[in-house]
Amino acid sequence: MNKNKYLFEEAPIAKAVATMAVPTIISMLVVVIYNMADTFFIGQTNDAMQVAAVSLATPVFMVFMALGNLFGIGGSSAISRALGEKKLERARQMSSFCCYASLGLGVIMLILFLAGMNIILRLIGASENTWDYAKQYLTYISFGGPFIMFSTAFGNILRGEGAAKESMIGNMIGTVTNIILDPIMILWLGWGVTGAAVATVIGNIAASLFFLFHFLKKKSSLSIHLKDFRMGDRIATGIMAIGVPASLNNILMSCANIVLNNVLAQYGDTPVAAMGVAMKANMLVVLLQIGLCAGIQPLIGYNYGARNSQRLKKVFFFTGMCAVLMGTGLTALMVIARTAVIRAFINDAQVIEYGIKMVIALQISGPVIGILFLCINTIQGMGKALPSLVLTICRQGVVFIPLVFILNSLFQLDGVVYAQATADFISIVLSVVICMGIIRKMERERSREEQQK
Repeated sequence: MNKNKYLFEEAPIAKAVATMAVPTIISMLVVVIYNMADTFFIGQTNDAMQVAAVSLATPVFMVFMALGNLFGIGGSSAISRALGEKKLERARQMSSFCCYASLGLGVIMLILFLAGMNIILRLIGASENTWDYAKQYLTYISFGGPFIMFSTAFGNILRGEGAAKESMIGNMIGTVTNIILDPIMILWLGWGVTGAAVATVIGNIAASLFFLFHFLKKKSSLSIHLKDFRMGDRIATGIMAIGVPASLNNILMSCANIVLNNVLAQYGDTPVAAMGVAMKANMLVVLLQIGLCAGIQPLIGYNYGARNSQRLKKVFFFTGMCAVLMGTGLTALMVIARTAVIRAFINDAQVIEYGIKMVIALQISGPVIGILFLCINTIQGMGKALPSLVLTICRQGVVFIPLVFILNSLFQLDGVVYAQATADFISIVLSVVICMGIIRKMERERSREEQQK
């Protein structure tokens, strides 16, 4: 922990942010490549219905990742604060709880998904053309549920103790495995969407094995041993307090995508396929900024636990500047390359036409969307459950979903396409107001503590 303690407490801000955020950004870049590769290779079948089916099924797959974040983000936040308070044994108990809880919930979700498959397919808006493809994809993804949840959780938890590099390596092993298997299974073996799902499951198994090996080799100060498993003493509730809002954010994103796909389906399967391609392309802009902001969450949590408000503020504002610069550059790149990017995924004139328009619409909030992710990760890092929950339900629930229906009724398809950017701007303003209020309150409390001394 000596190296990590120096990083959390003493290293120059730029160095601390870079050390924590760069591996997370690289991990997210690999995830972007994986997501693009998945859609790219399915697009090479030149079957728009398979592309549409994966677009419909992806939000359901994201539920497994969301539940992994229940323990990953919640655990990372709680563990980093515990380490800042010098409570190592408590941090070990938290990581052990996250291990067995993520695997157990993964098995439960596997059973529920298989039992309710037809209901799920109706809910996501699968049509006669996409039903069988979506069912094939989700059936195999369901079997991989426990591994998806475990690898998602522990990729975050390792960052909670400052092991950002090891977290990156584990994520990269899983993603690279997936990317290598995609062309083999989708095209060479001719498995189509089934191949994409199987490759995804094997990739998550590979990542899970790496994280397991990391702990068994005792390279971590945390634990996955059953003897350290605890639920009491606010271990479970402390993790859930932040994990639930973080997980709910991902679940609401999935619900929002399902609502979006259902509204788009009113205009045919082609707009659904086009939006799926456009959103995969937009991941480059969004996920890299998420990587930057998620990477610094342990720094926020540690310094909040250590009551070092000045260092916390410096991390916050420096990261905000980096997020805006990164967002502006990535947005410009995506706008310039929009036509080439969409054409790279699929050779279908209608999908390309819709997709180009949708990419432009999604980029409107690109330069500043990182501010939203920074505020959310800062609030989560400080363990503020209620404000985190408020921001979560606003962006993807209270704001976005009504906007989809309102803009659809006013402007039809064009309105639906611009719903996400509109929701983003509203949420950014709200997040800044809430986050700055919490930081100012923390400073007032620290000032009173110093005066009392």
